[in-house]
Amino acid sequence: MTISLHKHSFNKIVVKLFLLILLLESTSSLLDTNVSNGYLVSEKEYLNWVKQIGSFKHSLFQKATNKLTPCSTIRVNKNSKLTGNFVTVQKAISSIPVVNNCRVVISISAGIYREKVLIPATMAYITLEGAGADTTIIEWDDTADRIGQTGHPLGTFGSATFAVDAPYFIAKNITFKNIAPSPPSGALGKQAVALRISADTAAFFSCKVIGAQDTLYDHIGRHYFKDCYIEGSVDFIFGNGLSCYKECHLNAITSTYGALTAQKRESFLEETGFSFVNCKVTGSGALYLGRAWGTFSRVVFAYTYMDKIITPRGWYDWGDKNRETTVFYGQYKCWGPGADFGGRVSWSRELTAEEAEPFISLGFINGQDWLPN
Repeated sequence: MTISLHKHSFNKIVVKLFLLILLLESTSSLLDTNVSNGYLVSEKEYLNWVKQIGSFKHSLFQKATNKLTPCSTIRVNKNSKLTGNFVTVQKAISSIPVVNNCRVVISISAGIYREKVLIPATMAYITLEGAGADTTIIEWDDTADRIGQTGHPLGTFGSATFAVDAPYFIAKNITFKNIAPSPPSGALGKQAVALRISADTAAFFSCKVIGAQDTLYDHIGRHYFKDCYIEGSVDFIFGNGLSCYKECHLNAITSTYGALTAQKRESFLEETGFSFVNCKVTGSGALYLGRAWGTFSRVVFAYTYMDKIITPRGWYDWGDKNRETTVFYGQYKCWGPGADFGGRVSWSRELTAEEAEPFISLGFINGQDWLPN
């Protein structure tokens, strides 16, 4: 075991060194601050690098080997008089071996489950199946400024109603909800996460994620959302995941200014970013498509309907002009009254087919390796 771990660590070091050499070669002109038509002179080299990095199958992540055939099924029903192994979701999860090595399905009956849930890092291969997103709801109301059991504020990370720290997680037909009241504009410590994903290879099908400020913490890892509904006000999809959102409905509930995304990519070496494909954006207020939380923040919208709530500028640099030369914000064949690219900031992009291609397929997250068919 010791030898294989050393070999794995050595291989990862070699891969990182190789990528660093490639990066230095392909982006050496970044030191030149000349700008042409609002873009860095090195933009072509950068796009070439994006294309090349895609061919490595995101080698900085571990090779994904999923297990999809169930070895057991656990049932949850909040009405203990009816057939069901457990009355809470957390108790069902806690019944699974601490180190889990096979696919366990947790079937959750209709009902509102008022509880805070955590799937620890060692419990891989868990599937949660609800009776329908409108009828199976997991909700809580923590905020970042709430004092936790340690006597300190929970923080944004700890405010999550439902948190996933284990790889190969799947959820179907469930609502994850933070019911803390929507905070007034400028309020501090009111981040209220409904769902936090801090693990690789997680997938969500026909789920709802509902909150206000900082609804979905797409923290780290490769993630896939299909036919999901996500609602919030400010930065309601945020984090540093490498994630694909396909055919999702994104709904804003702000009465003033809000932001759909806050992606936190901090360097060229980070293979992260958010891709939205065949989605729709609706709601109220005035909404930025994204704010540059990270210096190299990366977000792409493709084939997406945008309602009139999208601000003409589209994107915000987080108050740091330097980020305008390092972020990657793009649209490709989007439509609707909010999709007009004419008023967008000069440092966003209307992508060509070639530029958009790495972002719109499952290859963006290596989904062909680990997603169910």
